[in-house]
Parts: sequence; structure tokens; C-alpha cells
Amino acid sequence: MMSAEIFKYLFTGAYVALVYWLSWVGMRRTKDIGGFSIGNKDMSPYLIGITLAASIASTATFVINPGFIYAHGFSAYLHYGLAGSLGILTAFLVLSKGFLRLGEEKQALTIPDWIYHRYQHRGFSLFFAFINLLSVTFVVLILVGCSMLMTGIFPIEQKTALIVVLLFVFSYVLMGGTYAHAYTNTLQGIMMIFVTLLLFVEGLSYFDGGFFTALKTVSESYAAAYNTDSSLYYSFFSVFGSGFIITFALMLQPHILTKVLYLRSEADIGKFIGTTVIVGTLFTLILMVGFYARLAGLDIPAQDTVVREYLLHEFSGSAMGELTLTFIFITLLAAGMSTLDGILVSLSAMVVNDIVTPLSGDKHKGLAWSRWVLVLVGIIGLILAWNPPALIGLFAQKGVYGLAAASLVPMLFGVLIRGHIPLWIVSSAAVMGLLIHFYLNLFGGVLNPAVSASYAIVISTVFASASLFAHRSMSTEKQLATK
Repeated sequence: MMSAEIFKYLFTGAYVALVYWLSWVGMRRTKDIGGFSIGNKDMSPYLIGITLAASIASTATFVINPGFIYAHGFSAYLHYGLAGSLGILTAFLVLSKGFLRLGEEKQALTIPDWIYHRYQHRGFSLFFAFINLLSVTFVVLILVGCSMLMTGIFPIEQKTALIVVLLFVFSYVLMGGTYAHAYTNTLQGIMMIFVTLLLFVEGLSYFDGGFFTALKTVSESYAAAYNTDSSLYYSFFSVFGSGFIITFALMLQPHILTKVLYLRSEADIGKFIGTTVIVGTLFTLILMVGFYARLAGLDIPAQDTVVREYLLHEFSGSAMGELTLTFIFITLLAAGMSTLDGILVSLSAMVVNDIVTPLSGDKHKGLAWSRWVLVLVGIIGLILAWNPPALIGLFAQKGVYGLAAASLVPMLFGVLIRGHIPLWIVSSAAVMGLLIHFYLNLFGGVLNPAVSASYAIVISTVFASASLFAHRSMSTEKQLATK
């Protein structure tokens, strides 16, 4: 049998070579900023669905979130697995058709571009473009998560691993943009499905005495739907309400909802959503690793390293185990890269299309600018990831959930409500969502960013709904009075 060490480098080399080849294929099809951002409308809805599912799952699902299950138990699983999955499904059923229709009509390339065409105000789209830069917190999470995985398989320091991950992902995205992202994500998504099923089945023996019986050996609260010992998942709203609301809103992130714009027409939406939901539901099974690590009796002080430590515990010690471990680690790295490349494509396209071009008035250097912006985002991400906070998952959630809280009303109202919507209503709701989330999370004692963002979303949505109702009622009264 081939030694694990040789297999590790051969398999890694083959993966890197295949990704670069797919990126080269993508580069040949990328002629302008439109092709770099959303492709040329020639990709299969099934391929786009796998691409999206892989983008949603990422390092958070595969590397970081199992740590929350390890620490907080069944309540955390319900939050990320059940409530989150329902939020994803509902968002795409509600938003896809309307978002694609306006995006097609106006040839929108990004979320802020869509906002501009819907509300006809450049200042509002610029505001959206700038707050979308909060996505860089998720770039930091992925870089840190991937670097921790690399230190589990290769004899290198974490900071060295950070640089290697950054250079690899940025180089192949720089080449091919959306096509590189979609083709490599399909490869990575298929690898992720295989590993998810492998790890899920491999750890089922920990539940020999029954699922809840096993969890209760940790504690009664660990097995409860609401964990009274948890500072994050202790009530219906913190487990289900916030899990559903924030995941619904997270589908409005630029690297997620813009996948709808890759589609050829509305006829492809059903195939696209079906593929995304089936593959995405499979990916949630990876969260079980958090239970397995806890039931295995592992004492892991750093929550973010749970997946790495569990894998080393389960598969080290035998030749076959080492080979399997190599494949799993490379696949988990691929899971992170599959989201990172999507964020990078959307961020660079957004900065160029919605900030640089409107402010400079130069439309001819978009593709070149998008690649320079990628380099800048990479440098910022590396600086923030160099000495990361203790819980990188919560750090990323603070930024990205703020973006979600600001995005919900303008996007949801823009899709579902026909006709004119006063700009002051949606802009006030967006600012309100952002500020309330940050106030509650940073100063108001709400430790769970999903809860603070969900409160902000509910308050801003109620405000916008009441304001729009009052505005339309007054408009109707004026019309009747003039007759």
C-alpha cells in the first residue's frame, strides 16, 4: 500500500492541478466584468445549485459550527441544522423569481447594482456596496479555519498556512472569476458530499444506546431543545426564531443570492432550488461531528479546533486511517475555498461595478480593476486573520449578520412589493437594522449575533411595513380628496 505521506502530497498535488486547470478553462470564457461577475448565462442549473450549496456550507458548516454543537449540544444543532435549513429554503422560494426577473430586465451584476435599478438612487446603492464589505469578516473565518486544517495535515505553522491558502485561492479566482468559482465549486461540492456521508456513518456508533440517551450522558441540558446552561441557545427565539430569520436574511449576501443571476431563465429556478436544497441538507449532517467529538470524551479547550482534533483522534494510528484522514482534510479545505472564492468574486465585482466605476466614471477597466480589488481584499483578510479572536465563528457572525440585518427590508420589499417604495422607508430600515444589531451585540448584552440581528430585522421590518402602510393610506386619501 502507498504510504500515507506519499499519498498526501500526490493527492494534494492532483487537487491543486485540477483546480488550476478548471480555472484556466474559466479564464478562457471570461472576457469582461459581466462574465467575471455572473458568467455568460450558459451554465446548467444543476451545476449552479451544487455551486450554491457548496458556497453556503463552507468552512462555517464544515469546520467552525460543529464546535458550537460540541459546546452547546442539541439546541445548537437545531439552530444551525433545522432552523437554518428552513430559512434557506424559504428565502429561495420567496425571492428567486422576483430577483431574477428584475436582474434580467436591468442586466444587474451585483446586489448593490440590483438595489440601484430597483430604487433608482446611486447614493443608496453606494451605501449597500460599502456595508457589503462586512463580508470580509467571513473571509477571515475561512482563512483561519483552513489554516487550522492545514496544520493538522502538513508540518507547517498556522501563519504559513494562512499565506498558502490565501495565495492558492486568490490565484485561481484571479484567473477565471465566476467560471473558476462555479467549476471548482462543483468539484469541491462532490468531494464534500462524499466526506459528509463518510463521517456521518463512521460516527453513528456513538449513538448505539439511542440518540437522546447518548446526549444525556453529557447532561440533561445538553440533550434539550433549549439548553438552559448555554449563553447562546437557551430559548425558542435563540434556537428557532433567530436561526430561521438570520439564515433567511443571510441568503441576501452577495456571494449567495447573485447565483440566481447565473441562471438562463425562470424555467431553471425549480431545478436550481431543488439541487441546492438536497445537497445543502446533506451537508448539515457534518454538524454531527460536534456530537461525536463530545461523546468520544475528547477534552478540546479551543472550540474552533473541534473538527481537527476529532479527525486526528478517529483516523490517526493506521495506514488506512492516515489515507482517509488526508482525503477528509483536503476536502474540508475545499469546503472553505468553495465559499471563499465566491465571496471574492462577488466582493471584487461589487467594488468595481458599484463603487469604483460610479465614482470614477470609467467603465472600460472593470475586469482589471476587479482583479486589483481581489488583491486588496486578500491583504486586508490576511491582516485580520493574523491574530484572530478566540471564537472566530462569533467574530464572523457579528459582521455578516449586520450586513444581513441591513439588507433584508430593501431586498424583501423590493422583490415582493410592486410599484414605488419611498426611498426614505427602505434606507431608514437598512440603517436601523445595522445599528440595532451592533448596539445589542456590542453594548446591549446580547451575546448571540443571530439573536441581536434577528431583533434588528424584526424591528426594522415592522417599522418599514407600518411606514409604507401609512404612506400609501395618506396617498389614497389625497387622491380621493382631489376628486
